[in-house]
Amino acid sequence: MSEPGRLHPLALMVGVGLMVGITLQPQWLTTPAGEADHVAALLMLHAMATGLVNGVGFRPRHSLPKLVLGRPVLWLSLLAGLARLASLHGLF
Repeated sequence: MSEPGRLHPLALMVGVGLMVGITLQPQWLTTPAGEADHVAALLMLHAMATGLVNGVGFRPRHSLPKLVLGRPVLWLSLLAGLARLASLHGLF
C-alpha cells in the first residue's frame, strides 16, 4: 500500500527524459573507448526509475522502498551519474 500522492512534474520530466534519451542514445552510457560503463548506467537508470515513481505520485509506506525510491535519492543518483559521465569524458 502507498500513501496518496500527487503528480510531481519535474521528477516525471526527469524520468521520461532519461528514458527517452537513453533509449535513443545508449552511447551516452559508454566510456570513450566505446565500452559500457556499468556504474554510470546503474546511476542513470536508477534516477530514471526513481523519477518515474516519484513523478506519478507513488509514495511507499515501508522504509526500504522509501529509502531506495525517495525524491532526494533521485537527485543524488542523477548528480552522481552525471558526475561519473563527466569524469569519464574529461569534462572535469
